[in-house]
Amino acid sequence: MYKNIFTSNLRSSMLPIGTLDSYINVTNNYPMLTSKEEQELSKKLYYKGDLNAAKKLILSHLRFVIHVTRYYSGYGLQQADLIQEGNIGLMKAVRRFNPEIGVRLVSFAIHWIKAEIHEYVLRNWRIVKVATTKAQRKLFFNLRKTKQRLGWFNQDEIKMVAKELGVSIKDVCEMESRMSAQDMNNDSKDNFKNTKINSNIFLKDHNSNFANIIEKDNWSKFISNKLYKAMLKLDYRSRNIINLRWLNKNKKKTTLQELANYYGISAERIRQLEKNAMKKLRFMIGNLFPI
Repeated sequence: MYKNIFTSNLRSSMLPIGTLDSYINVTNNYPMLTSKEEQELSKKLYYKGDLNAAKKLILSHLRFVIHVTRYYSGYGLQQADLIQEGNIGLMKAVRRFNPEIGVRLVSFAIHWIKAEIHEYVLRNWRIVKVATTKAQRKLFFNLRKTKQRLGWFNQDEIKMVAKELGVSIKDVCEMESRMSAQDMNNDSKDNFKNTKINSNIFLKDHNSNFANIIEKDNWSKFISNKLYKAMLKLDYRSRNIINLRWLNKNKKKTTLQELANYYGISAERIRQLEKNAMKKLRFMIGNLFPI
């Protein structure tokens, strides 16, 4: 509850600004806090839940969020959107900041701001998410600054990047390939103007048929149900023999001699009981629920 109140109050405190430039001008007019002022406001928020103190802390650091977002301008996303995500990270940092740690708020908040921006960039840079693992995320945000020239990495550069970032060579090659690829509109005729192939064929999965899968699943359940009801018609000994010989998936198939020792009769008698039970099952499965 406190979290929701905190976030809603702080978001509502942001003044509606017409353009990005005017927003930046307004944020630059908010005074920066001294170390002493920041400590006092942080303690009011941390110990008393003072939202007015939180508001002052956030407004005084909005310019820092704008500064951070400029490092992400090369990903083709709107700076206004990056700022909005960064502001969310700033609010989360302010809410969690412990003034007794002995560091300035900006040193603590930078990690939360970047985390929100990173998540936004990864979600929106491509239609398909390009980085999911920890190694891939590290590569995504460091590959560009590591690259010293245009074009693909050579083998020595791949090894250097992998060593510097602490990832595998395979991860470097895969991420470079992902980042070099572009989203393609499958319905665009320009992409296929020199070929007679319709792009929609690439969306078909020829290896599966959902109708057949569902039909097979329903048929399997139907047969299992018929077998279960037919088994109930057998006497206990015959039912147990069939179960131990053919239907026990978790254990090895019980031998005729093992069953003979258990029931105190000959293995030949067990074989006869099994044969008769199987004959009854075939008859009942075929006639109990006629297809």
